[in-house]
Amino acid sequence: MVHASPSRPQPSEHHEYYLSYVSEVPDGNLLVTLAAQADRTSALLAAVPEAKAGFRYAEGKWSIKEVIGHVADAERVFSYRALRIGRGDTTPLAGFDENAWVPFGEFDRRTLADLASELRAVRAATLALLGGFTPDAWLRMGTASGHPVSARALAWILTGHERHHVRVLEERYFPKVAG
Repeated sequence: MVHASPSRPQPSEHHEYYLSYVSEVPDGNLLVTLAAQADRTSALLAAVPEAKAGFRYAEGKWSIKEVIGHVADAERVFSYRALRIGRGDTTPLAGFDENAWVPFGEFDRRTLADLASELRAVRAATLALLGGFTPDAWLRMGTASGHPVSARALAWILTGHERHHVRVLEERYFPKVAG
């Protein structure tokens, strides 16, 4: 049974660092937004020629492939945190260093189509998980990266995180790889 979408989290439900991600998400049904976001991101990535998927807009910045790999990794982490917290697990959850993870992901050796497919699968799993949350599960609080966070906030954070990175791709990468 799919339960109702959670309302926007209160600032007390997440660390202030995540406010920018939560703010990126439009009001409305979060689960519908997540599904639409997956469709939009897939379409954007399908328009990038494979020969240009390794593009970096500046030295030391991630390639398009690395950005997509990072988004999939981060969504897995945020979803896992939401799962643990939503199920009532109060064990403090460790943080992660995305800058340390990306090189080990070796995303540039894969095709962009493969990474886009993986991101789509991760999003489908996220939607299946979150669609089963009860109203009580959304509001459960836990600790992640040393700070209190609710399952609801994690769902909004992962949505805003993907939205943030797609906006960066659109603004800094895609104008230089078009055509």
